[in-house]
Order: sequence, then C-alpha cells, then structure tokens
Amino acid sequence: MTFIETLEELHALYGTPGPASLVKEAPRITREYRRIIEAAPFLALATAGPEGLDCSPRGDRPGELVRILDDTTLALPDRRGNDRIDSLRNILRDPRVALMFLIPGSGNALRVNGTARITADAALCASFTVEGKAPRSVAVIRVETIYFQCARAVIRARLWEPHAKPDLPTAGEILAAMTAGEVGGPAYDAEWPGRAAKTMW
Repeated sequence: MTFIETLEELHALYGTPGPASLVKEAPRITREYRRIIEAAPFLALATAGPEGLDCSPRGDRPGELVRILDDTTLALPDRRGNDRIDSLRNILRDPRVALMFLIPGSGNALRVNGTARITADAALCASFTVEGKAPRSVAVIRVETIYFQCARAVIRARLWEPHAKPDLPTAGEILAAMTAGEVGGPAYDAEWPGRAAKTMW
C-alpha cells in the first residue's frame, strides 16, 4: 500500500473545487447562516490540545444551543455533562475550535471555524438559565469562517430516516466490562433515565 505524502499529490488526485464549494464560505454569520444556527438543536465541537484531539456533542433546544452575540461571535453555554471538561481544557491551551451544526430533517450541515475563550461571567451564565440551572461557563467563539456542507454524507447515512433500534451495548454494560463489574451493570442502566431527567441542566 502506498500513501499520499504531499499536497501536490493530493491536489492532483482531487483537482479544483467547483465554484459553489468556494463561494459559500463567509468570514461572518450571514442572514441565511443565522437562520440555520438559530434552528439547530445539536452541534459537534472539535478542539485540540497537548493530549490530542477531542470532539464533543452539544445539544439543546433550538435557539438555546448557542447565542449569536454579533455577526462574528457566538456564545456556547457548557450544559451539564460528564465533567471531563476535555474541550474546555483544550481551549485554554489552544483556542482553535471547529463546530458542525446538524438539524434533524435537513441534509445540510453548517460548519464554523474560529477561536474560543472561556468565561464564567455571572451575568452571561445567568442569561442561559434553563429550569433554574445556569451553565458554569460559556465559550465565546470568534467566527473566522462559516459555510454549509452539502447533503451527500447525510443522504448516504440515511441519517433522518426511520431506523430499527440497533442492538448495541448499553452504557452500563460498557462500564461493567471495563471495570470487572465494579461500575455500571444493569442497575446503572435502570437508574440512568431518572438520573438524567433530574440532572439535564
């Protein structure tokens, strides 16, 4: 097996992107891209740090997932999760971030590249309060490029089509297997829905 080692080889293989692939990129949040961001309930946040890369799912109600502060700035609240803070630790040491927004039923994804800073500003965090719970921090993201990704990947994956529930290991099964039964198991899975409902925000 041989591998592509240079940019020249890569460009020779793929050629030049078509005009539509290039003109869709903007240095700010346009009116059309604003509508997509405000409708999105889910994004993936990619960061990089000394320990490596991280990609973290973020979900919320449309309009509350992120807030557009101006046409080059987004505010992303850090809702309750597993407290690993992989993304936040990365941002403190390498501010580069990439976001991919997905909207159920829409084939296009929206991509944002930029830099982020973390704040625990009391007023800003309080402004994101849901059901009496404010995030502990907010990532303030400076948009450098924004553009939509065509729908081919979503179409190929049939992402929004009905699917049979897959037979996959549960969280409890994974934890039990990794800890010789010390953590997880059937009790973990049975308690999870109630625990999640009480700690969503």
